[in-house]
Amino acid sequence: MIRLALKMLFGDTGKYLMLVAGLFFATFLMAQQVAVFCGLIRWTTATLKNVPAPIWVVEGRVEQVNETNPMLDTDVTRVRSVDCVAWAQPVYVGMQRVRLPNGNFKVIQLIGIDSTTFAGAPVKLREGKIESIRQPHSVIIDDLGIKRLAVERGKPVKVGDAFEINDQEARVVGIADAMTSFTGGPYVWTTYNRALQYAPSQRKMLSAVLAAPKPGISPEDAAADIQRTTGLKAFVNRDFSLDEGADKTEFNTSTIWWYVRNTGIPISFGITVIVGFIVGTAISSQTFYTFVMEHMKHLGALKAMGASNFKLCQMLICQALTVGLIGYGLGIGATAMFGRGALANEEPPFYMPEIVPFAVLGVILCICMLSALIGIWRVSRLEPAMVFRG
Repeated sequence: MIRLALKMLFGDTGKYLMLVAGLFFATFLMAQQVAVFCGLIRWTTATLKNVPAPIWVVEGRVEQVNETNPMLDTDVTRVRSVDCVAWAQPVYVGMQRVRLPNGNFKVIQLIGIDSTTFAGAPVKLREGKIESIRQPHSVIIDDLGIKRLAVERGKPVKVGDAFEINDQEARVVGIADAMTSFTGGPYVWTTYNRALQYAPSQRKMLSAVLAAPKPGISPEDAAADIQRTTGLKAFVNRDFSLDEGADKTEFNTSTIWWYVRNTGIPISFGITVIVGFIVGTAISSQTFYTFVMEHMKHLGALKAMGASNFKLCQMLICQALTVGLIGYGLGIGATAMFGRGALANEEPPFYMPEIVPFAVLGVILCICMLSALIGIWRVSRLEPAMVFRG
């Protein structure tokens, strides 16, 4: 009976292709939009990945890493005085405008790190050495800056090139691999003191304090001790996570959920995912119902020859699952190709957690079952005698 069901399905080429196309577009829309959403949200924590440190200590009202309130320089000493802290170093994080040799302006994310310990330095350098930023007017740019800070398209920035930050020279001495910023500007590292010279002067210049716990002390315990002792807010810097039940002292989770709560990003992407679900359900349900109606005489003949409703239902379920799995496979394949191109071009953002393909598969199977139920309802009311009428 299963073999007969597949012959009926593949024999009606028009309906078969229509079913596969509807489920393909539903799969692609849902998987691709969820992956782009996760990639965009992941960009919000780019500073935490590019300026690595176990603990970030910030001003008490800070909720997410991209909006740090200035602190006093003495706060570094206060953090260092906490018993469980092994080391603590200042860091400057701020948006600045760069003037290129051709007169154009670009926005960058300026990072100022300690010149002795290099706490907060990029993890991986493509070219140059981190020690080179101790040289006068020296900076390290990320791989995005190679293209964004180029004077002409097709002539990427290289080590030795220069530009201006606040009318002061900045010469490239290294290129780093880094995650793209949510703001879209490239990251530029320099020493903390030089970053203060590049940035417009104000009374408070310190953005955050990077710290690490002593051996044998967990980052969570150290962060709690820092908050209790100094009154500042201390966050644990962890990998990307969307677990709402995670510890809210984690800067990554706090940053992600701030954007989820306070921006329209989830609504925009959520609407597209819902549209994908509705389109897939509407097309597949309507087409499958038409397919069942056109083959009602064949199903009636099988029922007249002794086939039970259960057997006929198995046939319909087999047909629905077949087109569902084929449409899903094609949709996920197209999403993977889109993601490969996005990762190669570094835009749009693309990050697909492992659970997404399984979740989309579950949704597609639900659509298939809903379509099959419509056909099952119609077949269950079928009278075998109808095949002999007329």
